[in-house]
Amino acid sequence: MVNKLIFWCLNNRFIVLVITAGLILWGIFALKNIPVDAIPDIGENQQIIIADWPGRDAKTIEEQVTYPLTTKLFGMPGVKTIRASSAFGFSMVYVIFKDNIDFYWARSRIIEKLELAKEALPEGVMPVLGPDATGLGQVFWYTVEGEGYNLAELRSIQDWQIRYQLNSVEGVSEVASAGGYVKQYQIDIDPNKLLIYGVHLMDILDAVKNANLDVGAKVIEKGGMEYIVRGVGFIRKIEDIENISVKTSKGTPVYLKNISVIHTGPDFRRGILDKAGNEAVGGVVLARYGENPLKVIKAVKEKIREMEIGLPKGIRIVPFYDRSSLILRVIDTLRETLVQEIILTILVIFIFLGQIRSSIIISISLPIAVLISFIVMYYFKIDSNIMSLGGIAIAIGTLVDTGIIMCENISRH
Repeated sequence: MVNKLIFWCLNNRFIVLVITAGLILWGIFALKNIPVDAIPDIGENQQIIIADWPGRDAKTIEEQVTYPLTTKLFGMPGVKTIRASSAFGFSMVYVIFKDNIDFYWARSRIIEKLELAKEALPEGVMPVLGPDATGLGQVFWYTVEGEGYNLAELRSIQDWQIRYQLNSVEGVSEVASAGGYVKQYQIDIDPNKLLIYGVHLMDILDAVKNANLDVGAKVIEKGGMEYIVRGVGFIRKIEDIENISVKTSKGTPVYLKNISVIHTGPDFRRGILDKAGNEAVGGVVLARYGENPLKVIKAVKEKIREMEIGLPKGIRIVPFYDRSSLILRVIDTLRETLVQEIILTILVIFIFLGQIRSSIIISISLPIAVLISFIVMYYFKIDSNIMSLGGIAIAIGTLVDTGIIMCENISRH
């Protein structure tokens, strides 16, 4: 069988060259499109569900959110196990699927179950599915810096300008904010004044909720034209909150400023972002599952260069962690190894056999074999990382040994 294949190749050299050229082009296509990362993703097929319930203790969260949510998720096909944790103000459920289950198929099954689980949860608790990324999805960190800006202002710029623009980059699953202070309008109520004016706490909640919205009406026809009527009522400053009418007492309106003190302040914090011993504000870019991290990082950097022009004066985005440098070093290591082995092969064969043609034949077979391996990796969805590339580098040595033995035997016979 082997002899027939060899004779056929010798008698049909043009066809062999065409097939070889096709494999080379196919391998180059696979090489350019295969996901490139530094570290292999050996984590489990895990999906995370987050349910917020502010102000509640961990025991209440466990009993009223975590337990009913976990029980509703039982029975999904392909689930290996379900884990959960409860903390102050939120619950997290980890659904781990078997490795042969498709990542996005698992997410669709969870979404179906969450629609049924909402009925068993307290009012106002909305469980959401986490980003479609794995534990190795954190490919790029950055900090938002600027002279004359405090941490609250930097966090607002990050949350309302930078984060949304970076979320639009292809391949980005989520941009998570870290550090700083989340700005809030805080109402400190005086309980003694509540008693004096006869105002209940729910009256204040309803009044603030109803005052912070835009409403639309019909139209007014005048001079043959229609004018749309709308009421603009969104809160924009502290004075808007202070002048909210809570109720009337003996014909006199009771405003929110009469029974409370309104000011801006930070949201409750559970952590900070530290950079070189100083507190900072930044963001974490998560690459979507199955995407090429190197391409995602390049696209994020390009987007940052575009958006820096429109940022407030003095604001700059400084990279904090960039995985692309590690990825490029891994690629360079493989390239250097391949070049070194090709050079050594040419020298060894030329020294011992004295044949330039044999040296060229073996040297050409090495990069072709590497390109064919990338074709297999591309269709089997094996990422190009430090482990797979290291295996290719080791296999090159075996290819060299085999090629030298074959050429030496051909020359001897």
